[in-house]
Amino acid sequence: MAGAPTIDAEKANPRRSSRWPSWKVLGLILAVFVGWSALDDWSDRHAFMINSSESLPNWAFFVEKNVLPERGQYVFFIAPKTPLIRAHFGDDPKPFGKQVYGVAGDMVSRDGKIVSVNGVEIAALKSLSKRGEPLTAGPVGRVPDGCYFVATASKDGFDSRYADIGWVCGSQIFGTGVPVL
Repeated sequence: MAGAPTIDAEKANPRRSSRWPSWKVLGLILAVFVGWSALDDWSDRHAFMINSSESLPNWAFFVEKNVLPERGQYVFFIAPKTPLIRAHFGDDPKPFGKQVYGVAGDMVSRDGKIVSVNGVEIAALKSLSKRGEPLTAGPVGRVPDGCYFVATASKDGFDSRYADIGWVCGSQIFGTGVPVL
């Protein structure tokens, strides 16, 4: 058909051309939703924690939530809300990070100011905090089932060697951590 007018497909069916952008937008929204859902699921089981104290050698940790630790692992836990902890860390302190030195059944002992687990020296006790508050020695004896003796190599570590922390038990544990920085 020579000389017949041609019909522009876009003008002939304007609804068809306008659908493509809406499908792309719908696909993008779906992709964002799926990505957000996966990220939300991941964050329910993991965390990135920043250590603001000088008691651990690392300052950043990748934490797997709701996982009980083994000896030697880093553990993050909710500290008891004692007056000393509130004075230093507020009414709602962030999780503490320490290393597990004693597990259920291990024997914690104290000889003077030296604290040991299964006869291995872990740390020394201090009488006063950095602010001059009296510090009370933590528990000794067999570590109870479901609990841990946690500490740090730091001479100023605030950990199970003191009564304000004491045994760290399962209900307090936020998760285990791996140092990343």
